[in-house]
Amino acid sequence: MPRIAVYPGSFDPITNGHMDIVRRARRLFDKVILTVAVNRSKNSTFTLKERVAMAKACVRGLSGVEVDTFEGLLVDYLKKRGSRVIIRGVRAVSDMEYEFQMASMNRAISPEVESVFLMPDERYTYLSSSIIKEVARMGARVGDYLPAPAVEAVRKRFSRRTRP
Repeated sequence: MPRIAVYPGSFDPITNGHMDIVRRARRLFDKVILTVAVNRSKNSTFTLKERVAMAKACVRGLSGVEVDTFEGLLVDYLKKRGSRVIIRGVRAVSDMEYEFQMASMNRAISPEVESVFLMPDERYTYLSSSIIKEVARMGARVGDYLPAPAVEAVRKRFSRRTRP
């Protein structure tokens, strides 16, 4: 039976840090499903359709990686996909409090689910989608922080203000 891991997130936009986590997770699991979450409480910069298309373009060519979307409880989605593993990227100690709460709640709802925390390469520990969008709004270069399809999407969204 294949070992399937689910990597959920808003990916608004997907960053090189996210891609680093996908690659690390893929070395550990037979299949990684990058799931773009529908989160109605967040004001996303990109639509769900745009985020899914961006993620698919970014993982194209990575074997054993697929992109999907979900709404509702993550543990229900895992059951539907035949997975018991949630992948989460942790950049700093400050991320751990929130991630610990989420992992504990997921375990309480579905005891067979495990959360696996992966640290990205040190080059990406300061990256977040929020920071990327902020610097893009100010016209800073984003090409070093995003995969090419995401660079293009961010450039289009923030028009001429963003340099490659």
